[in-house]
Amino acid sequence: MLSPATIESIVRAALLEDAPWGDITSDALIPASATATADLIAREAGVFSGGSVFAAAFALTDDRVETDLRVAEGSRFAPGDVLAVVTGPARAVLTAERIGLNFVQRMSGIATVTAAYVDEVAGTGVRIADTRKTTPGLRAFERHAVRSGGGANHRHSLSDAVMAKDNHLAVLTRSGLSVTEALIDAKSRLPHTAHIEVEVDRLDQIEAVLAAGIGTIMLDNFTLTDLRTGVAQVAGRATVEASGGVSLDTVRAIAETGVDVISVGALTHSARALDLGLDVRIDEA
Repeated sequence: MLSPATIESIVRAALLEDAPWGDITSDALIPASATATADLIAREAGVFSGGSVFAAAFALTDDRVETDLRVAEGSRFAPGDVLAVVTGPARAVLTAERIGLNFVQRMSGIATVTAAYVDEVAGTGVRIADTRKTTPGLRAFERHAVRSGGGANHRHSLSDAVMAKDNHLAVLTRSGLSVTEALIDAKSRLPHTAHIEVEVDRLDQIEAVLAAGIGTIMLDNFTLTDLRTGVAQVAGRATVEASGGVSLDTVRAIAETGVDVISVGALTHSARALDLGLDVRIDEA
């Protein structure tokens, strides 16, 4: 997902937004011959993500800038740790500084909160997954950050898998077909490789969905009691995903109901950017 082409496309757009006609401050104040060394420092503990994106911000500004990443993706770090060292022409380092920081702070924030959720469900065998509640244009970066934190990715886009929600089912059954018949009819028009997930919000909807041979059933906003009942009713006939009302305070109890996957929109839509700083030292040539 995080291919070099994707990184270049997104980072170039960000650099163009931030300096459409160049960095007039650095050009006016910093000698062209000056070089700089900059340390990416952790101001708080966290989980690292976005090293290749951070490095791209500098390399795409000036290919003479080199970035030495000191920690791997998914590594945990402590306050004061040096995460990367950047060296090269001072003007380029200063021009790319904010874009590089914006991305690595955002991605490391997502990785850190994901790791907290993963830690909460340790030992249950439950997979923590993200959702499509991502920043427009940054899904690849944010999904990568979830994986850095030990989480898993849901479908990447509307093109990847079928996920039928209540509105979809309402349209499907308008012709008079039952939910089971409508789902079977829909399956007949899909490639055999297409995975199908159906969302339900009541226990009495489960059997009709399972009768259609659906691969994954989402129990949406179920109470803990109903989640346990739903898992028992499915009885291994489909993957069971829980969604809705998930927080760090509730995720362990949800996992202990026996579900297979817990999807958490907060991994991406509510993650706080981590406090990382870039300490720059400029040397005259």
